[in-house]
Amino acid sequence: MMKKITLLLITVVTFSCAKNKKEEDKTTEVITENKEAIPVEPDGGIGGEAMSITEVHVKTIEDAHKKEEFLKHKAVQFDIDLTFGGKQRLDATITMLTNSSKIRIDKKDNSKLIFDGEKVLLTPSDASEKGARFDMFTWTYFFGLPYKLNDPGTKWELEEMRPLNEVDHQTARLTFDQGTGDAPDDWYVIYSDTKDNMLKAAAYIVTYGQDSSKKAEEDPHAIEYKEFKNVENIPFATKWEFYGWTNEKGMTDKLGEATISNITFIEEESSIFEIPEDVKEIKL
Repeated sequence: MMKKITLLLITVVTFSCAKNKKEEDKTTEVITENKEAIPVEPDGGIGGEAMSITEVHVKTIEDAHKKEEFLKHKAVQFDIDLTFGGKQRLDATITMLTNSSKIRIDKKDNSKLIFDGEKVLLTPSDASEKGARFDMFTWTYFFGLPYKLNDPGTKWELEEMRPLNEVDHQTARLTFDQGTGDAPDDWYVIYSDTKDNMLKAAAYIVTYGQDSSKKAEEDPHAIEYKEFKNVENIPFATKWEFYGWTNEKGMTDKLGEATISNITFIEEESSIFEIPEDVKEIKL
């Protein structure tokens, strides 16, 4: 009799465990199918607001690029030597506050561009203004992209894995609310390495200066970040390569490249962004 009771108990326990296992498997399937709905505790402990999968993804990239450490510095300065189609597009020294609220570009032709937080100004006033506003914000945005992923007006959607240099990378689409910046219709497809979580490339369209966003959609480009070097323990890509890009093929023909050098942090704003007398405003 005792043997029968023991056998019955074993059967009940085994059945109960199997049922729980099936329920766990079913729950896992639901979570996998609906990744965006999973609330995740952010860093900072219990009681913080839950983060979506995309928010966790963005924070992981920011952490890999040491965003907090970067923003502790007042400003950053670097040299850029940029070529497109075999021709030099920009040769300059760029200085920007780490929050991007002020920018100065000193070109090798002795002209200067200054963004004082409100206006884009060119000096001397008789200097060529061709591409001035584009230069003011485009190259600094590419430089600071890992630190701007969570700016006001940004919207994210996690996408599929895509190959980059024959290695699968996680991708996510970045779009913007209307009224955000000079070109709210721009979009980016961010590639991040699944091993080190670094931002390694970004596909994008440029709607600024275009007659319509439809035209920009016909010619997406991509930037690949390479040759990372640490400056005060913060990683920076010192080589940028630009390519054509399609959703089906990814990177296509190489279009240009840039060398980033002499990256230095500046702790005092001083007179760097002061407005000289001989300037003209470059409007949108």
